[in-house]
Amino acid sequence: MKKIQKAKTTTLITLLTSMLLVSFQPVTHGDETMVYINGGTLTTTDPVTEKYIEIKLKPYLLDKKLVTVSDFETFVKETHYLTEAEKFGNAGVFNDRLQQWELVDGADFRYPFGRNKPKAEGNHPVTQVSWNDAAAYAQWIGKRLPTQWEWEHAAKNGEQTRQRYTWGEDLVIAGKYKANTWQGTFPSYNSGEDGYIYTSPVGVFGANKIGLTDMGGNVWQWCQDSIEPAGRDAEIDPATRRVIRGGSFLCDPMVCHGFRIAGRAASTPESSMLHIGFRCAKDAQ
Repeated sequence: MKKIQKAKTTTLITLLTSMLLVSFQPVTHGDETMVYINGGTLTTTDPVTEKYIEIKLKPYLLDKKLVTVSDFETFVKETHYLTEAEKFGNAGVFNDRLQQWELVDGADFRYPFGRNKPKAEGNHPVTQVSWNDAAAYAQWIGKRLPTQWEWEHAAKNGEQTRQRYTWGEDLVIAGKYKANTWQGTFPSYNSGEDGYIYTSPVGVFGANKIGLTDMGGNVWQWCQDSIEPAGRDAEIDPATRRVIRGGSFLCDPMVCHGFRIAGRAASTPESSMLHIGFRCAKDAQ
């Protein structure tokens, strides 16, 4: 009888222990390629008025990495999608020799510098995709583009912080670069001390505290938000822009400090550029 009672007690303890272990397992959201980010209040600066504002955010999911050339190629092959660069027959490329932007015939996501230059590497972020192209990819995969506020909240690791970069205060820590940016004097000289002159493989510089890679440098990232041009930009082209965040390999802190958390720029939604890519987001269920 005692043996039976002991066996029952042991079974009960094992069951209770298992229940406790289950209750303390981390919550997953069904997609290991994304990071779950709690909502909250983001304190930031209004891009137009430059005054402090507070943005209320609901929980959401954000891709851990940028969409790669291989990812986008899969989308194109399965849907027969034609990018805007392919439709127009050209895309924006920064000419190192002339030190200026130019439209290059034949440049697209497979050949970002043009057909007479090397093909894009599959593990690098896709570029030469317009906002419209990025939105089409996001819809196909069952996601969407993040808002600029979701992007910024994620760059802050979901916290209330005023640190300069998603990884901390300095671009170089313990002798290692934390992002793919411009070293030297833009646009005349880039030393490539971080190991890359143009795009770098996605995630090669490591992740921030919540597991997101390339949240500064490498390529600018398309966001959902529309924004009206101001000043000289409005005179050149009054068309509505779409916000981009994160900076790129072309960002020299003395000219464009876009890889700061607060960095922000914009481009027209049909524009395809050598230094703009994207990642996707999704509402948390």
